[in-house]
Amino acid sequence: MVAIPNILVVEDDRETRALIAKYLRANGCHVTAAADGHEMHQAMADRRVDLMIMDVMLPDEDGLSLCRKVRAKSQLPIIMLTARGEDVDRIVGLEMGADDYMVKPFNPRELLARINAVLRRQATALNASSTPEATAFAFDGWHIDFRLRELRNPAGARVALTSAEFDLLRAFCERAGRVLSREVLLDLTQGRNSGSFDRSIDVLVSRIRRKIEADPQDAMLIKTIRSGGYMFTPVVEPLITAPIAGT
Repeated sequence: MVAIPNILVVEDDRETRALIAKYLRANGCHVTAAADGHEMHQAMADRRVDLMIMDVMLPDEDGLSLCRKVRAKSQLPIIMLTARGEDVDRIVGLEMGADDYMVKPFNPRELLARINAVLRRQATALNASSTPEATAFAFDGWHIDFRLRELRNPAGARVALTSAEFDLLRAFCERAGRVLSREVLLDLTQGRNSGSFDRSIDVLVSRIRRKIEADPQDAMLIKTIRSGGYMFTPVVEPLITAPIAGT
């Protein structure tokens, strides 16, 4: 875990922002404060950020949209803050890529505890995947090779995938166990400037299910999550494949 973490607090309410910053600094954190998305981007460009605390309701662009954009480019840990505590709001926040979610008002000690917990999880994940880098994944008997861009079934036979299908399946494998919204999946595989739309993800998921699911009508590997997301459910094992001949 980072010894002295750099925390970016994105909160438009001046009093709340100041209170969070004061408490975190008193507990050994470096803190940068931002009032909106513009200041958030500027802060991230100016310095290293180890974790971001972001309010959902911001004046220029809402926190959920900002979270989605950050998550599409980075694995920066994000804790969302909101005055709304309904389950659907929490689910949407997690779908956008948030690592944790707190409802206002909250105890600063709990916030600090959650910050430490998220940073510990990130450190564990980084250590597990540091070296050597995985070039393939195995799941439920299947094998996907990133360099060869091929998928093989449990019997070892190659299963044909289009480029878009391969990229989506890779995104699922790399984020197994996480709820991913259609928008996040578009960002990860095609980018929001591609001209694609959310429905295209549904079409690709349907195609992949027909190729890897025992029963595509009762999908077990790619589960549909209420509120518009998907989750890749099997245990995914990273693999190191042998060098390709001639490389």
